[in-house]
Amino acid sequence: MFDFAVHTAASMHTAFPLAPHVLAVDDDPAIRQLVSDYLTGNELRVTTVASGAELTAVMERDTIDLVLLDLRLQGEDGMQIARRLRESSAIPILMLTGRADEADRVMGLELGADDYLTKPFSPRELLARIRALLRRAKTQASVADEIAKVRAYRFGNWELNLGLRKLKGPDGRSVGLTNGEFSLLAAFLSAPQRILTRDQLLDLSRLHNAEVYDRSIDVQILRLRRKIEVDSSDPQYIRTERGVGYVFVTPVEVVR
Repeated sequence: MFDFAVHTAASMHTAFPLAPHVLAVDDDPAIRQLVSDYLTGNELRVTTVASGAELTAVMERDTIDLVLLDLRLQGEDGMQIARRLRESSAIPILMLTGRADEADRVMGLELGADDYLTKPFSPRELLARIRALLRRAKTQASVADEIAKVRAYRFGNWELNLGLRKLKGPDGRSVGLTNGEFSLLAAFLSAPQRILTRDQLLDLSRLHNAEVYDRSIDVQILRLRRKIEVDSSDPQYIRTERGVGYVFVTPVEVVR
């Protein structure tokens, strides 16, 4: 029998009909009960399930704002669930892992999870991380709406067409970009002359269906420089701010 937190979720719909809806996936009944009780007590709607099949059933009938996902489910691979979620949605994913499961955490983040929490965890920290991810998702949605109105960016004698996903060089020829390079360049051009941390670049890149991961971001920026800079060892567009991140220093024209 499905272990949905029906009574709890229903009461939250009544008391807080517009509250964010969290879907928690964990095969431990005690964890499900703890999450349900604490989050509903802090004005969130909660549905708890024990498997990926139940997750799919809930998402087909309800609007979910965040998924709390245990990566070590009995008889099922939480990694596959995370991959499936990220392929079809930008929904925030907060994963739960054991303290010793560093490999799981790294893999989960590379598959597109937004944050992680190790078991056993503090309910207060869980709530804080959920709220932070919900705030970030709301900000990303508003930025995405603005970006959707942009047709192209121009900088120097270059033009990046977002709809066609093409970069035109000063000589009028197209310059090939990987998906990751395109997403990073679009992220820089959407926030010119601002210092961006790696986390901010990752967030902005995801608005363009990015294939960018934290551990590869420096490598992809190096490759991007080789394509747009006259001298990649002395960059005039993408500068490094040591210990902070990167900044696109050239003014950008927005074509709507």
